[in-house]
Amino acid sequence: MPAPMIVRVLVLLILLLPLPAMAAEAPALRLGLVKFGTAAWEGDVIARHALTGDAVAVQVIDLANPEAGKIALLGGAADMIVADWLWVSRQRDAGHRISFLPFSSSVGGVVVPAGSPLASVADLRGRRIGVAGGPLDKSWLLLKAYAERVHGLDLERDADLEFAAPPLLSQRLEAGDLDAVLTYWHFAARLEAAGARRLVSMADVARGLGVDDTMPWIGYVVRDEWAERHPSGLRAFFAATRAAKRLLAGSDAEWLALRPRMAARTDAEAAALRAGYVAGIPQTWTEAERRRAAALFALLAEIGGTRLVGPSRHIADGTFVAGFDHGADP
Repeated sequence: MPAPMIVRVLVLLILLLPLPAMAAEAPALRLGLVKFGTAAWEGDVIARHALTGDAVAVQVIDLANPEAGKIALLGGAADMIVADWLWVSRQRDAGHRISFLPFSSSVGGVVVPAGSPLASVADLRGRRIGVAGGPLDKSWLLLKAYAERVHGLDLERDADLEFAAPPLLSQRLEAGDLDAVLTYWHFAARLEAAGARRLVSMADVARGLGVDDTMPWIGYVVRDEWAERHPSGLRAFFAATRAAKRLLAGSDAEWLALRPRMAARTDAEAAALRAGYVAGIPQTWTEAERRRAAALFALLAEIGGTRLVGPSRHIADGTFVAGFDHGADP
């Protein structure tokens, strides 16, 4: 057979051979994370160990602050952020289809300088107080309710308030420009490692109001549209977060690798951050926790009213992603 004919036959045979199935491209998950937030540590572990496998491609979007994340999620610029379930319920009542998966139960508190004469929340009268987050932040509203119920103190009226980002508040406290700051747990840990003192923790505030302080308040909040299109991708991501938590709960090497991202100034600060993160790992997430959350919502509606929970007196249906229960990790 002439050579040109042989070539044509070979080409035809190749074209007739069955082609291997094309691998489905992993769905992209646009995850908005605040650079100074602890979820970014977990994200780092997930990325370094490729814990999501080929099921989902996580694309991290750097956020300036939590409020920017909320805007990005509701506006469709992000598929997932980190926020609390109270906010999720409010948004569902407003028509936004977003849902919550647990991340952490760690909470912050009110921190004062080491030599401060303040001994209790009652001593905040007339003081300069920095508040992380906005005026609708749940910790601020709970502290306000606690001060009024326990000490007869109206912090909005009786104190000088400054709402700002946590890093700025920490700087101002260390410079002596503020008498106290209500801040997120990891910023409180940094301040305490440098010599500051916790006046009251938000866990103490919650207990003082009759609120369960072990609930995972903070979680990954996903757009329902994304979750419905990529159920296996969401399941793979949540499994990866739990695997990352297990690594961080027991591995010194993981924390050494995270040290640059943590930006800990001292070994004491790094140890405080590690302890706070591990203490906040949710041990279980089942229908029992979700029932407790519903009961908590009703109590918080009584405590904080519409400013805290919105117009509804009951947690919105669908606030929590269904089908992601787990018991305590071994």
